[in-house]
Amino acid sequence: MGIEKPDKALLAYLSDYITDHKKAKMEEVLALRSRYFTVVLEDIYKPHNASAVIRTCDCFGIQDIHIIEKATSYHINPYVTRGAAQWVDLHRYEDSAENPAVDACFDGLREKGYKIYATSPHGKSIPISELNPSEKIALVFGNEHAGVSDEVIEKSDGVVHIPMTGFTESFNISVSASICLYDLKQKITKTHPDIYYLSEEEKDLLRFQWYKGVVKNVDIHIKQFYADNP
Repeated sequence: MGIEKPDKALLAYLSDYITDHKKAKMEEVLALRSRYFTVVLEDIYKPHNASAVIRTCDCFGIQDIHIIEKATSYHINPYVTRGAAQWVDLHRYEDSAENPAVDACFDGLREKGYKIYATSPHGKSIPISELNPSEKIALVFGNEHAGVSDEVIEKSDGVVHIPMTGFTESFNISVSASICLYDLKQKITKTHPDIYYLSEEEKDLLRFQWYKGVVKNVDIHIKQFYADNP
């Protein structure tokens, strides 16, 4: 999700319309925000499950979630996200014969330097604990019954799974995302925290995006700012 580069003076102007408590919380969250890892959801048809993943990503400081919509369109469940969708960026990819959703999503991720890993216990899958996050990683989670599609597995750079010792072979999707993100985040923040967190420029862009989301009548305020500062 691209937004224009913010004017520092405009940021300061808008900040006057945000409480000190809210600004302090934003700064606390921004300091720990990341785009080093991202999550991809493929054709999730139970909105509460996808919404739970969005909430998980926000809690882990993951800014971007990519949603591949083939047979199913995703609709946010506000009771599950508990406001998390306001603070993360959702990128949607609709399927079509001319532009397959998986290709559109994966091509965009690779242009941004991500290695893509499908999550599945089948095939040549390695435990998530063996995945070395030396490069930016996108984790793909499939729907509740079939898991990721064969197409996703074929077009991914690898496949990972969470080792299990019970009779069932899968966790709830939000639990799976939590375990994978926690494992990867622990590794990279201990070894290379300098590449994990957002740059100052990225923080400014996100700060501007968040300010615009919480300031009432923000378009009027921005118009007034530029009228006063031609």
